[in-house]
Amino acid sequence: MHYSFRKKPTLMTIGVLKEPEFETRVSLLPETVALLTKQDIAVWVEEDAGGKAFCSNTDYEKVGARVASRQAVIENAAILLAIHPLPATELQKLRSKILIGIYQPLFNRELMLHYSEHGLTTFSLDMLPRTTRAQSMDVLSSQANIAGYKAVITAANAYSRYFPMFMTAAGSIAPAKVLILGAGVAGLQAIATAKRLGAVVEVFDTRPAVKEEVQSLGAKFVEVEGAADASSGGGYAVDQTKAYKQKQQQKIADTIAKSDIVITTAQIPGKKAPLLVTEAMVVSMRKGSVIVDLAAATGGNTPLTKDGQQVLHHGVTIIGNSNLPATLPSDASKLYGKNLFNFLQLIVKAGEVALDWEDELVKGACITHDGQIVNERIK
Repeated sequence: MHYSFRKKPTLMTIGVLKEPEFETRVSLLPETVALLTKQDIAVWVEEDAGGKAFCSNTDYEKVGARVASRQAVIENAAILLAIHPLPATELQKLRSKILIGIYQPLFNRELMLHYSEHGLTTFSLDMLPRTTRAQSMDVLSSQANIAGYKAVITAANAYSRYFPMFMTAAGSIAPAKVLILGAGVAGLQAIATAKRLGAVVEVFDTRPAVKEEVQSLGAKFVEVEGAADASSGGGYAVDQTKAYKQKQQQKIADTIAKSDIVITTAQIPGKKAPLLVTEAMVVSMRKGSVIVDLAAATGGNTPLTKDGQQVLHHGVTIIGNSNLPATLPSDASKLYGKNLFNFLQLIVKAGEVALDWEDELVKGACITHDGQIVNERIK
């Protein structure tokens, strides 16, 4: 009698890599890994990848992931997940792999050239088109939301006075005056958080369309006439005329001189962050005031900003931090992982990699493929 055994099919494997030392987030938490294993996708996780997000190797194993060395994960996975770019020393091992993360390709074009030369297919989720369909995959929004919240908490912690108004037997305390430069996702969350803490909030943005949103959160909108149309910016700031910039600087200068806390969020994709707060403006603020600059990674919105550092200038504390989401690693990883899971549904079908170049989201997020840079914006 002969028995025939059907060989169990090999599962498509996704690998989760440990981030650099400065990063506390991880691409996937166990709860999101569980969603993938239910789809018959094998997930390999580098040892201690989730440690700084308070997830142990055992937590991953409990949901069906395999915990292994970095080398084993890279060798066995068809798709590798890493929020930050991988070091050049590892590129040789990555030939024909798919890499997904947040790589700021408009700012890191040379790095993308290296990736293409090594045959990687690279998806950078910060390049997803800002469409309604892409909202569930929008890592920029989910992480900016956290950054806006934490910027205000960071400012309150460094500020030498109270945020809310207090009436006490020992005297009255006036509420803090907060100026937020940029009413994108981070700016709007900063408004809501500052208002909850009892501050008086003013907001400046080059896009008149956000005025209603700002006011609905209880803040005052600082208007400057003559802004260039920002509809082509995909939710970001766009370059302005010289005349507008002069009016803008004067208006900001007048408002900053009366502010206790300034939170700056303005960035332009692929370019140095616009200089919105001059040294003279910083000097005009009263001692003990605080500036939190979320654009520090691309040069900062002040000339005194240093990314990852706290600078004291004329009694004003300037905090440059472009990675505030990493200070809330559990929720930041949870939201990022859900964005990533939703994107994976576009490129993994029935347990196989299936890249549909007719899909605007797949095409828009892809930077390198088949040995070349394929993204039109990077080209």
